[in-house]
Amino acid sequence: MELDGQKVLELHSAAGAQSPQGLARHLSTELSTLARDYSVNPDQLVTEEEPPYVMVGVRQSDGRIQPLLAVDERAARLAKVSQQALADRYRDQLSAGIRRFRLQHSPGAWLKGTATALLVLLGYVLLLRWAYRLNKRVRHWLRHRSLARLPELQIGGTALVPRESLHRSLHRALQLLRVGLYWGLLMLLSYLLIPLLLSFFPPTMALAAGLRSQILGVVRTLGSGIVAGIPNLLALVMIGVFTVVAFRLNSRIFNALEQEKIRFSWFYPEWGKPTSRIVAILIAVAAVAMALPYIPGSTNKAFQGAGVFLGILAALGSSAIATNVLSGLMLIYTRGFREGDRVNINGVVGTVQERALLVTRILTPLNELVSIPNATVIASPVLNYNLSTRDLGSPVALGVTVTIGYDVPWRQVHALLIAAALSVDEVSTEPQPVVVQTSLNDFHVSYELNAAIQDVGSYRMAYSKLLAAIQDEFAKAKVEILSPAYEAQRDGNPSTIPSL
Repeated sequence: MELDGQKVLELHSAAGAQSPQGLARHLSTELSTLARDYSVNPDQLVTEEEPPYVMVGVRQSDGRIQPLLAVDERAARLAKVSQQALADRYRDQLSAGIRRFRLQHSPGAWLKGTATALLVLLGYVLLLRWAYRLNKRVRHWLRHRSLARLPELQIGGTALVPRESLHRSLHRALQLLRVGLYWGLLMLLSYLLIPLLLSFFPPTMALAAGLRSQILGVVRTLGSGIVAGIPNLLALVMIGVFTVVAFRLNSRIFNALEQEKIRFSWFYPEWGKPTSRIVAILIAVAAVAMALPYIPGSTNKAFQGAGVFLGILAALGSSAIATNVLSGLMLIYTRGFREGDRVNINGVVGTVQERALLVTRILTPLNELVSIPNATVIASPVLNYNLSTRDLGSPVALGVTVTIGYDVPWRQVHALLIAAALSVDEVSTEPQPVVVQTSLNDFHVSYELNAAIQDVGSYRMAYSKLLAAIQDEFAKAKVEILSPAYEAQRDGNPSTIPSL
């Protein structure tokens, strides 16, 4: 039974065929009418025995009693007191409820509520100003002084996580925590302020009580959820910390291997970046697998269905992808080429721009970027112009073939070809250019000039300059570069045999 939203008494039983709920609603209406009728004095509430009931009612001016509530023996047994004692208790509670209602609705109560609300608002404003200043000081302290003495993580003199990077990451995390706490506290205070202000005024006291009960319910639910989720949260935090540390260690260690700050005889520097990526993927997969059981809702059917759907998609598209990925790994660890090398793959000549897990990209001399699937690369011969210089210490050589008639002495041809090679700036003098005769044909001799070049990147221009130098040297010597065909008639004409 309520009066103006506040509980007056509880009914566990109703006399006769009435239900306690229906009786409580009826009495709440009657009591509200009595409380607003100031001609009725709360002391007029009395009890009177009318077997088999004890009545609680209002004594009228003519001495009659207007009944409000009947107390029977069953209600007394439930309350474990006598009927008269229970009736007296109900009378006193009803009288106290009327007095409280009239006191709360008096002009003095309104003035007191207004003054109290103004004081609370003033305290709220002062608290906001204090919170703003404290937040500003904490932000300044975090920015300039909090992480000034952070150590630098090192292994064997190699910094795994630089102090600046660690400082920056922790600073961002702490600033995010500060902002979250600041705004969360402001929102909580503002939400608590609303029912507090409403509770100072009689018309909104019931609303304030409802808001308070809602807040308490939310707090209880959040509290129980947080307490229940603390073990999982701690597990996720630990997994996240170990994962971040593992990523940092992986990056630092393989960067040091790539830059040859750390050396192993069996590990080549160009393996550093791709191996780091593979290990990072394995770390991420392991972290997800370990964290999955601790994520709220991971056992949900929808969550599991999404996992099955992604698995089906991966299975449908995995054949071609897996082939190219495995081919890419083979190319990486067989060291056929690396980024920056000049190569000839399946007829495509150019500089390797990227060696990814799925494709290899080559920039041709015409500035065309060609993407070749790694499965095609692994199945094709790969001509690497840089490999001999880098691994064997011997520069790559240009090969030029010319055919000259038998009437030109071979020694002269050798001298002209070598002179042409030495006149080109890109040609190396160590080893010296050499000329070999590769074929004695029907009408001419095939000569091949091999000249090493200093920079493989200038291969195309060096080849062009070498051809031009050969033409110039032969022109100076009045030797034609051609492949003559003869019809010989042995009638005394001179032969093509040169004089020695």
